[in-house]
Amino acid sequence: MPTQAKAAVIDEITERFQSSSAAVLTEYRGLTVAQLTQLRRSLGEGSSYAVVKNTLTKRAAEQVGFADLAPLLSGPTAIAFIEGDPVNAAKAIRDFARANPLLVVKGGVVEGRTVDAGEVTALADVEPREVLLARLAGAMQGNLSKAAGLFQAPLAQVARLAAALEDKRSEGAPAAADTTPDTADAAPAAAGTD
Repeated sequence: MPTQAKAAVIDEITERFQSSSAAVLTEYRGLTVAQLTQLRRSLGEGSSYAVVKNTLTKRAAEQVGFADLAPLLSGPTAIAFIEGDPVNAAKAIRDFARANPLLVVKGGVVEGRTVDAGEVTALADVEPREVLLARLAGAMQGNLSKAAGLFQAPLAQVARLAAALEDKRSEGAPAAADTTPDTADAAPAAAGTD
């Protein structure tokens, strides 16, 4: 049975898992306090980076349904609890790991789903939310323009067909007048034969 202090730590970690949009588990062996402080600052406002006890974190993870994290909780572990956009924090962790190869990303939780280290790295390669929204808006605008063109196409075809028929009638009208007898000439002839 955990003591009151351990229970408080488990509750705190549980609450952090529930309130964060993402949590990235890392191994920090060999990093200095100054380097860890630099990583904490690079994560951005609202996010935190904390060294945790593996056994207490396992219990907290089980309470919130992330029992799959248990294999990742071995060796010196620290968790980056991310509030806000997980992409920006994943980029900060990736960039820090490139500059400091002693930081090893183990995996984590993103939007309630357990992910491995490769998926965290892939998340860092995603464009920022604003860029993705701008691309989506551009694609939607392009599709709306195409749809408007498709809706106007039948009307334009009907207009072109009507213009073509009018041209054909105007070209064919003099030829039709030459072949039909004039009604004024036909009437006196019919009247004189009686």
